[in-house]
Amino acid sequence: MSSVSRVSVANRLTRRHLIAVAAAAALGAVGAFRGLREKDEREGLPGAPGGPGFDETYRGRRIQGEPTTGEREHGPGGWRVTVDGQPLGLMRRADGSYLSMVDHYQSYATPLAAARGAVDELGSYQTLSGRLH
Repeated sequence: MSSVSRVSVANRLTRRHLIAVAAAAALGAVGAFRGLREKDEREGLPGAPGGPGFDETYRGRRIQGEPTTGEREHGPGGWRVTVDGQPLGLMRRADGSYLSMVDHYQSYATPLAAARGAVDELGSYQTLSGRLH
């Protein structure tokens, strides 16, 4: 094998690697931008992280929620949510979604959605006990 053919093979491999690295970087940037854009679309909605509180009647139940601050709360994104005046325990998951103490198996994008899911799970006749844990 001549030295010319060895150089051209090395150049082709190098170019392929550079193209692959550039494509991976571009796809990573698109994914990061998409994640930021989706987060921005949720912000400002009632019950969304960083958004205003909520007070509504859903399926005949009054659900209220407000963002909280302070040492007692579970870090940023804490919410105080009630259903018919009784506290509903919410937990923020690592991916930013929420789950309620009524339904540990379903996660929701916002505290408002988690409160609605808890009302769905409680049905017409059950009420919250008022105890968080």
